Amino acid sequence: MAVHRINPITDARWSELVERHPAATVFHTSEWLQTLRQTYRFEPFVLTTTPPGFPLTNGIPFCQVSNWLGRRRLVSLPFSDHCSPLVDEADQMIEVLTDLKENCEREQWKNIELRAGDTVIPDSLSFEQGSTFWWHKLDLRLSLDQIFDNFHKDCIQRKIQRAEREQLRQEQGRSEELLNKFYHLLLKTRRRHGLAPQPYTWFRNLVACLGDKAQIHIVSKADRPVAGILTLRHKQSLVYKYGCSDAKFNQLGGMQMLLWSAIQDGKREQCLDLDLGRSDIDQDGLITFKDRWGATRTRLAYQVYPPRNSEAARSTSHPMFSKLLFAWMPDSLLAASGRALYKYMG
Repeated sequence: MAVHRINPITDARWSELVERHPAATVFHTSEWLQTLRQTYRFEPFVLTTTPPGFPLTNGIPFCQVSNWLGRRRLVSLPFSDHCSPLVDEADQMIEVLTDLKENCEREQWKNIELRAGDTVIPDSLSFEQGSTFWWHKLDLRLSLDQIFDNFHKDCIQRKIQRAEREQLRQEQGRSEELLNKFYHLLLKTRRRHGLAPQPYTWFRNLVACLGDKAQIHIVSKADRPVAGILTLRHKQSLVYKYGCSDAKFNQLGGMQMLLWSAIQDGKREQCLDLDLGRSDIDQDGLITFKDRWGATRTRLAYQVYPPRNSEAARSTSHPMFSKLLFAWMPDSLLAASGRALYKYMG
């Protein structure tokens, strides 16, 4: 089999494959890829064994990401929690990845990273386990009463009830006003964790490209935003992609109210699951928070080639100096750091 390279943004066959393939997620869509391209100038491509002119039967999407020194690596896909190869036959996967490995040295890629979800990569391809995370998903096929009963009584159920007593006000949509409120909360959250924020243009492009597949949710006390989330939807799966809050008001239960409302919206839209995303293995607080929603936790391991680079790929820690620096930056400098640095973090 020959391996062919296509542009998933301009080739309509990719969107047709994503729409019908059971393993496809919002991270495979041309809209997500277009957001990566517009924000970070990544040029996505798909490798497939399907010849030109025939309906696409398989494909693996990639973007080339460079670090600040100009060293390049190939990722499927950057800023995506998971991205399973849309390949049903083992021989097709072997053909595509073998071709990619043969080009690795010639293209001078530092490594190739597959965020393959629960897809098994054949041992013969010599990929090795890289970064590892916990991945939480909540089953929405249960009734709303059953879902609510599975929440942690003190940390989730009572927080939702507290938010209702506080008469927190909810807003939902994709307006610039809501985006500004969300980003202001995001800066507070990233500073609290000592991390550079995503660029504002990333969220603006995401909302513009995905349209009604993306929703910003904000909850306020009086006129002060206290928590926000951004959700994505693809077919019957809802994704909780970003969350942020003003820590001064966390006791009011704003985040719990927003997630509970998103779950109810998902049920109305006949979604089958809520993808709560990945968490670093050492993020005990975030892992516990997701566990308390009654979500199922599974291990999510990325695969890296060549194996000798996998040790570096496993490291998800951030130097203490940079954490302290980001923690003390004013909003303007923190936002500027995200614009300058985030494209190297894919």
